[in-house]
Amino acid sequence: MPRRYTAPVVLPCDPACSVIRDGAVDVGDDGRVTYCGPATEEFSGPVTALPGILLPGLVNAHAHTPMTLLRGMGGDLPLLRWLREIIWPAEAKLRAEDVRAGMMLGSLEMLSRGVTTSAEMYFHAEEMAEAVLTTGARAVLGGPIMDLPGLDWREMITAAARWIDADGLRFGPGERIELSFAAHSAYMLPPEALRLTAEAAAPRNALVQIHVAEAADEDERQRADFGSVPRLLEVAGLLDGRMIAAHAVHLSDGDIALFAKHGVGVAHCPGSNAKLASGFARLTDLRAASVPVGLGTDGPASNDDLDLWEEIQLAAMFARLSTKDSAALSGADALLLATRGGAEALGRNDIGALEAGRWADFVHLDAEDFAFALGLAVPDEQLLANLVWAAGSRRVRDVWVAGDQVLADGESTRVDREKVRAAASESAARIRG
Repeated sequence: MPRRYTAPVVLPCDPACSVIRDGAVDVGDDGRVTYCGPATEEFSGPVTALPGILLPGLVNAHAHTPMTLLRGMGGDLPLLRWLREIIWPAEAKLRAEDVRAGMMLGSLEMLSRGVTTSAEMYFHAEEMAEAVLTTGARAVLGGPIMDLPGLDWREMITAAARWIDADGLRFGPGERIELSFAAHSAYMLPPEALRLTAEAAAPRNALVQIHVAEAADEDERQRADFGSVPRLLEVAGLLDGRMIAAHAVHLSDGDIALFAKHGVGVAHCPGSNAKLASGFARLTDLRAASVPVGLGTDGPASNDDLDLWEEIQLAAMFARLSTKDSAALSGADALLLATRGGAEALGRNDIGALEAGRWADFVHLDAEDFAFALGLAVPDEQLLANLVWAAGSRRVRDVWVAGDQVLADGESTRVDREKVRAAASESAARIRG
């Protein structure tokens, strides 16, 4: 039946990043939000009173979550050496059950940090879907389309299209799974593959996930032939449909204008970009051009965690550092990047905010923390600053996805964490051995 959740503070993550005092979130029997606002609105159903802060589940706009099994490997190498010398040889040993184990572990990690949705690009996407449906999280999934020895990119495109045609673009309870085409990158695929991916995705209204201009030297040939990767993607037709560009570090003014013209989303991954020394993405310029931007962790082997709250802080700090402007990105704006911004970057209007009609994916943070030592009755700006800059993910206590509680007092309501950890540990030991 319809339910109400109340809290001293509710953050709907509307464009103004409003702070609702003594607020309520009403959830219909279909798992969607029916009301978010002051608790003075009448309600006749059951009410759950929570003591802290309610806000939307965070949206991780770019991840390779099963790489929890590879965490800590080759951590001091630049991107291309890290991939070729460490990651790809290790991934060649992966079995389907390993991917499921790694995805289960990472899904629990994200839920415990208040991340309810992740956009995933990894092998054995069917196993990832099973893992996500088991933990109760939400994901946008795509098996990577790559041109490597032993891999047939044509068959990968066909397989993605076949799965969407069989199960639909979104499926599962509360439409927890969305399928996508995950073209790895312009440097890992010939232009024909990019064109055929665009042609397969467009009639299905499917999202295309792709790495774009992450490292300065990854796309020298593409830039020589087409001017830039975004220009190549435009020629291939990818910019005409739904697309999210991961990283997007090395963009020109013209590239940003192309993304803005076509409504391309960007997954900004400041932690991974810094660890791999890929560079500073032009976040303030992207936002000024009205390019939809969300935040991503990237894989847990290149970050090395799945805590999007850290990306919120890093995005704001790097934006200020790179522009030498302490007002370049406020804490409130950074929080919006991780919620409604991530949804917009993925082309979704049904997650990322507590608004009527969106899925009831929301998080309860306990305010019993040094970050809130002065309580919640501080001015709105100070409250948001304490949340973003001081509290982060450590006070996440409860999480709901499509109205179903999947985390209670910090523990999964659906799976045994120790069993999940044991399975992942066994897979990781085999891969590394």
